[in-house]
Amino acid sequence: MKTSKALHMSAVEKNSPAMPESMKKYSDEVLVRIARKAYELYEQWGRQAGRELEDWLEAEELVRKEMDEACE
Repeated sequence: MKTSKALHMSAVEKNSPAMPESMKKYSDEVLVRIARKAYELYEQWGRQAGRELEDWLEAEELVRKEMDEACE
């Protein structure tokens, strides 16, 4: 369970100017799902450095599709 400090940090990080605007729309739960999927892709690609953005964007797309399918 998250502590109040952890919840506050999540809110602060989400409102950080460093976080792209497109990422601010996701809940913490969805961000965790995307991060896990991105790591899976990183491992599938043989842990290639320099693919972080590609892995993240592909993971984001896959998680969105999973969520859309769950709603059908």
